[in-house]
Amino acid sequence: MHWRMPLAAASALWSIATALPSTSNSSSEPSTSPSPAPSPKPEWKDPTFTDPLWRLYGLNASAEYKYFHEPGNDDILGHYDSRFFVSPVSDDLRAKTLTHMIRAYLTFFHENKLETWIAHGTLLGWWWNGRILPWDWDMDTQVPDTTLAYLADHYNHTVVEYEAPLSGEQRQYLLDVNPWSRQRERGQGQNIIDARWIDIQTGLYIDITGLSRLKPDEHPDIWQCKNFHEYRIGDIFPLRKTTFEGVEAKVPFEYDSILLDEYSEQALINTTFHNHTWIPELAEWISDDALANLTIALYNGTSVEKQHGS
Repeated sequence: MHWRMPLAAASALWSIATALPSTSNSSSEPSTSPSPAPSPKPEWKDPTFTDPLWRLYGLNASAEYKYFHEPGNDDILGHYDSRFFVSPVSDDLRAKTLTHMIRAYLTFFHENKLETWIAHGTLLGWWWNGRILPWDWDMDTQVPDTTLAYLADHYNHTVVEYEAPLSGEQRQYLLDVNPWSRQRERGQGQNIIDARWIDIQTGLYIDITGLSRLKPDEHPDIWQCKNFHEYRIGDIFPLRKTTFEGVEAKVPFEYDSILLDEYSEQALINTTFHNHTWIPELAEWISDDALANLTIALYNGTSVEKQHGS
């Protein structure tokens, strides 16, 4: 796997800002006649001076803007990055794209010794059969906030070139770290996704969210993302080594309890969902359309055999 970093990354938005504006008030020429003393006014303080995001990275929390944009808000258009979106892809191409994308992501993180694990619906897919749920439009991973900061400082805007092992198909992915990932509070709620791994060809992506200890003194064992998902450190670590879509991956230590808290027990026992049925003999989710076609084919085949046998 090859990767390169464009020159534009050197001036990324999260880089250290220029010097803060001066608050010194230079006086004008001295008055030649005495004047009455002005009534005292409360001293105005530039809020940027007390904003740690501004002091460190040039980001003013009160001026938060949405960084990642999607071409729409529905289940289809809401899962593409606008910069690379042309038109929605077919179900087959989507499944193929997501499979290549997660394999490339996990391989890149493993090769560069970057800590990450699969989460949310992607973790649920792993629980069932170690694969992506066939109705998913994107995937989710998590990282510690320390890894998130390291990605921003060393890998932001990296373009990863990937070659599929069997087919030799070439793909490119952009690792894009949200400048507002430096803000670990939810803020205005426009940047709960801290980074993305984006398929440049289609605009489909993997959401990457960081976990932080927001109250290390009061609750040192509680980690939280910007979307209010909370975990105890023992829920996550030590990470379990496993495989996902055929490549090495990691999952949280208490994956069962995490899935139960997020999705309830029904997500682990229901065998029909989103026009798909779980077939234990195949260890696969099969679409209802495919099952109907298979049933018709089997029925017709049985009927033909009976006719030949009669």
